[in-house]
Amino acid sequence: MKEIQPLASTDTTLTVPGSKSLTQRALIAAALANGESILQFPLASEDTEYTSQALAAMGITVEPAQEQWRVQGKGGAIATPGQEIFLGNNGTATRFLTSVAALGHGAFTITGDQRMHERPIKPLMEALAGWGVSIRSIHGTGCPPVAIAANGIKGGKTLLPEGKSSQYLSSLLLVAPYAEQPAELLVAGEVLSKPYVSMTLAVMRDFGIPVTANSERNHFLIPQGCYQARKYAVEGDASSASYFWGAAAVTGGRVTVANVPSPSLQGDAVLVDILARMGCAVERSAAGITVTGTSDLRGVEVDMGDCPDVVPTLAVVASFAKGRTVIKNIAHLRIKECDRLHVMVTELAKLGIRAEERPDAMIIEGRTEGNPLHGAEIDTYNDHRIAMSFAVAGLVVPGVRIRGEGCVAKSFPDFWERFELLYR
Repeated sequence: MKEIQPLASTDTTLTVPGSKSLTQRALIAAALANGESILQFPLASEDTEYTSQALAAMGITVEPAQEQWRVQGKGGAIATPGQEIFLGNNGTATRFLTSVAALGHGAFTITGDQRMHERPIKPLMEALAGWGVSIRSIHGTGCPPVAIAANGIKGGKTLLPEGKSSQYLSSLLLVAPYAEQPAELLVAGEVLSKPYVSMTLAVMRDFGIPVTANSERNHFLIPQGCYQARKYAVEGDASSASYFWGAAAVTGGRVTVANVPSPSLQGDAVLVDILARMGCAVERSAAGITVTGTSDLRGVEVDMGDCPDVVPTLAVVASFAKGRTVIKNIAHLRIKECDRLHVMVTELAKLGIRAEERPDAMIIEGRTEGNPLHGAEIDTYNDHRIAMSFAVAGLVVPGVRIRGEGCVAKSFPDFWERFELLYR
């Protein structure tokens, strides 16, 4: 259990690990490219290790080193693994590698831990079936584990029946250039987390495959081709940076994250704009993105459909703002590593914070003089983002203790060491 010590203020400059989202997308593109790619500043974490091991089982060599990885791409050739591919609770890799496996020839099984067996994948399966892929949910639940009788992807037109998880869409886009005929992809319903789709398109373009997409991000034309091996630099992770920007906001301090660029490919960098609306000062320069907090934080109403991963951070910051914060369009938080919408409301209540759960929203009543807060033991539900966001709360509320703090290894293995930099 990790107890967080309150912090009067801070003036800190630091870096964060490479973007998990960009690392996993670049790994897939490099694996499908023809020849050796070098990924600079990738994220080394539990999730990316699962991805690398799965690619190795499919015949792709990933040679990790401290600041760069070498990936030996096979031009879209995928070997049949000798055993099932286990991906823990790595939702991104499970969705991405299901489509990668479909490029192979033979029997593939994609599985994960118990929580992954509860996370839906049926829309992706239906879209792949539209491209001629034989795929089924082994337990008939529409969730992993999935079995694929792979024989390549036929291409042509297919429909993704919902856009609630951008990971389904990104998964299909990443493999579409290797279809037997030019691929066309339509998406039914609202596409959430659009910045993640734009990130996927940017990675594909950087590796040599330009995709034609409409502005709504629900219709795509993907040309046939092969990714080009290259050297690719991974941005610092904006989701990871959010905890440090949040720390500045709640303590009235100043934090610079030096390796998240502006502009960034990552939609989660928008959190600094929301913090500015709440009263913080934001500075963008060659030195990085700096947030300076204020004693006059104000509540906001905001649609977070495009950047769900920083909702836990925002919810904690909102708890120390004056007035009500309404966070809307976040039903998709329920299919993350845990039901983050429900869990955030539950755990905030332990600290005395008044929060209300709606089917697709969270309402937080900011701190008032008549509502004193208090420490508590926070359950993380083995979810890295719950642990890291409540660490921010502990900077203000004495006695916050985080159970299962090791779950941060999923995306930020040395989080607690870097968190200590706030105190220097």
